[in-house]
Amino acid sequence: MYEALPLASLRSTEYAYLDEKQHIYLDHTGAGLPARRQLTGHAERLTSDAYGNPHSLNPTSAASGALVERARAAVLRHFDADPAEYAVVFTPNATGALRLVGEAYPFSRRSRLVLLMDNHNSVNGLRQFARARGARTTVVPLDLPELRTSERALREALSGRRRGLFAYPAQSNFSGVQHPLNWVGIAQEAGFDVLLDAAAYAPTGRLDLSTVRPDFVAVSWYKVFGYPTGIGSLIVRREAMARLRRPWFSGGTVQVASSLAQWHRMTADESAFEDGTLNFLHIPDVEAGLDFLGSIGMDAVQRHVGHLTGMLLEGLRELTHGSGAPMVRLHGPAGTDMRGGTVAFSLLDANGAMVDERLVSRDSAALGISLRTGCFCNPGVGEAAFGIGEPDLRRATRETTGTIDDYMGRLSISSGGAVRVSVGLSSNLADVKRFLRFVEDTYRDQEPRAAGLPPRLHC
Repeated sequence: MYEALPLASLRSTEYAYLDEKQHIYLDHTGAGLPARRQLTGHAERLTSDAYGNPHSLNPTSAASGALVERARAAVLRHFDADPAEYAVVFTPNATGALRLVGEAYPFSRRSRLVLLMDNHNSVNGLRQFARARGARTTVVPLDLPELRTSERALREALSGRRRGLFAYPAQSNFSGVQHPLNWVGIAQEAGFDVLLDAAAYAPTGRLDLSTVRPDFVAVSWYKVFGYPTGIGSLIVRREAMARLRRPWFSGGTVQVASSLAQWHRMTADESAFEDGTLNFLHIPDVEAGLDFLGSIGMDAVQRHVGHLTGMLLEGLRELTHGSGAPMVRLHGPAGTDMRGGTVAFSLLDANGAMVDERLVSRDSAALGISLRTGCFCNPGVGEAAFGIGEPDLRRATRETTGTIDDYMGRLSISSGGAVRVSVGLSSNLADVKRFLRFVEDTYRDQEPRAAGLPPRLHC
């Protein structure tokens, strides 16, 4: 266990490389940053002993297997999940976890997939599995200006005779909106299994699986504490796991298989969903990352990020042109209630027109600022935020060729997305102030032109 750490000291110790290299890192929703002790701990572990493929019984395999099982237990402890109720499947990332559910869920012509309009494409992609098996997909709309969904709209979408799977994010990767966790119980009472995408929520939010009991939870650990990359988890209720049927088998997933008889039997535990050899040299780093996070405390992380988010929102609201016209149009809540540290917005020029997001990306990068622009793989929120209706979308998608700019032209919109700034554990108030100063210095009373910018290659 790491000793308890005062949060204020972390920037000058564990994340000193930010200031040493003059980084302004404001893309925590894209990826967290690793603490130095996580990286040195990994090196110390690998240079102090030998670790082999855990699919064996030899000493080095046993050493790897023991560390992997410790990591599973650490994940369950972090989420207050009862090991008798939940299992942990290690995946390459949250997307891999979501795919496991989609490909193995028992969709049929008598079932439905219910999706929130606010979902990452890795969740939206589940509709392809549902369609392939004849299941219908229902999308729950969002309300402006906060880009939230009402409980009434949710209950209406869940009504009817067809049951199935309801999938939604605990926190939007676009707007930072935190959707109510009590929706899990509402959907389950309506007869649905619930898949909770916790990728954007887990870095700063507390998820207690002893009180909120989704059937499936997807997490990417690099988003939580930066390292290791390439490791995620599907945290799954054992009861729900027993209902999944995988469309294939592979090394590590079967108890026994025959080539001549063309027969196999899957393992009876979470290993049935872990294809091939696990990333046994990095999975133990998940336990180390959770240990590090525990030494700080999730409540302290949440307070820290909430304070910085409030300062960022206040600063954005105060940015005006010389005429008094606002420089910023927020996409989502203007306050910190039920929202995380992700803030999406569009910049407005002196005439009130949107500043091309590619300009913001170029200009911020030139000053060492890391942020994100675009639609963030979340088209539903973008469609709601920019007022793009279904008839326009259907007309635009009749033509399947051309560039993203051609697609935007068919929709008659001038922006390819928003600007997203997200703060996290390693952020400080100086980062927020420097970003706000960049916006004011670069765009106040200006009419920037997009001439010469490269074409958009994707959303």
